[in-house]
Amino acid sequence: MAQTRIPCLMMRGGTSKGAYFLARDLPQEPALRDRVLLAVMGSPDSRQIDGIGGGDSLTSKVAIISSSSRADADVDYLFAQVLVEEPRVDYGQNCGNILAGVGPFAIERGLVAATDDVTSVRIYMENTGQIAIAHVPTLDGEVRYHGDARIDGVPGQAAPLIVEFMDVAGASCGALLPTGNPRDVIDGVEVTCVDNGMPVVLIRAQDVGCSGYESPEQLETDASLKQRLESIRLQAGPRMNLGDVSLRNVPKMCLIAPPQAGGAISTRSFIPHRCHTSIGVFGAVSVAAAVLSEGSVAADIAVVEEGDVKHLSIEHPTGEFTVALRLQEGQLAGCGLMRTARLLFDGVVCIPSALWSDNATSGTNR
Repeated sequence: MAQTRIPCLMMRGGTSKGAYFLARDLPQEPALRDRVLLAVMGSPDSRQIDGIGGGDSLTSKVAIISSSSRADADVDYLFAQVLVEEPRVDYGQNCGNILAGVGPFAIERGLVAATDDVTSVRIYMENTGQIAIAHVPTLDGEVRYHGDARIDGVPGQAAPLIVEFMDVAGASCGALLPTGNPRDVIDGVEVTCVDNGMPVVLIRAQDVGCSGYESPEQLETDASLKQRLESIRLQAGPRMNLGDVSLRNVPKMCLIAPPQAGGAISTRSFIPHRCHTSIGVFGAVSVAAAVLSEGSVAADIAVVEEGDVKHLSIEHPTGEFTVALRLQEGQLAGCGLMRTARLLFDGVVCIPSALWSDNATSGTNR
């Protein structure tokens, strides 16, 4: 059978890995594009054996990028979460880890010219309508990937890449605290619903019979806990202005506990049903915002430093994730974080041509 070959970069962004495409190399019609992306990743299949996905939500991600027509952005970025075991692609969220690779991709593909030692790439995040600025290390006109920065969840060292977020509070739900309350009660459990780039429901681990320090494997096998969390999630969705979330990956659920390793707070994050071995970028940013929200369930147990710029270490099962939050007159005014990224391969990914007819392709059939 003939194959359709689509130009693709595979990149690690933060603690995730994904396929990065120029928008013009994919179908413009949404349903056809979804079929193509499912074939690229090999979904639905728990192993994704017939695609380039890794059989895990953290490695079944896609970035779709184009030059921006906006005055405040260089590129537009659409994130797609390709579900592993369902024939579905979800656009209802951002991914801050995959975002870390967007700036390097833009330079690799010539959408942005490299300048000096650091090249700033302004990114319009189509999923939420917000702007991020990636400060990408560059050298001699190319992306510099080598360096001495480390992030938990990734082996080795790489060049530090700073990402700043402009006004992400309420990106998906319309407000930082979308229910209007720092604390709500659902199924008899106190929760804090927050959206600082990612809709998250925070629950004190002890309130659902956990310590908050269990391994992801222990939490994965606790069917009763997962059923309880899903009940709370389904009720939180409408309260957070997300509507029916039964077929969505948001809001994320996050169990919290006092810190164990000198950080601000300990977390166990679900995305939304599987326990994350670390924590997502925007998930960590939202947890950090909840820590600073007076009256939240996180404020009671977190350890917070003094000053207008708060460096909050969000502990997770495989380490920590530091978020910098800037306050102005006591209100959240901005946030940033350090990630790393690496180009893994540059080539074409092949799908059966029958999925995408010759007259609909932007790639090349061979």
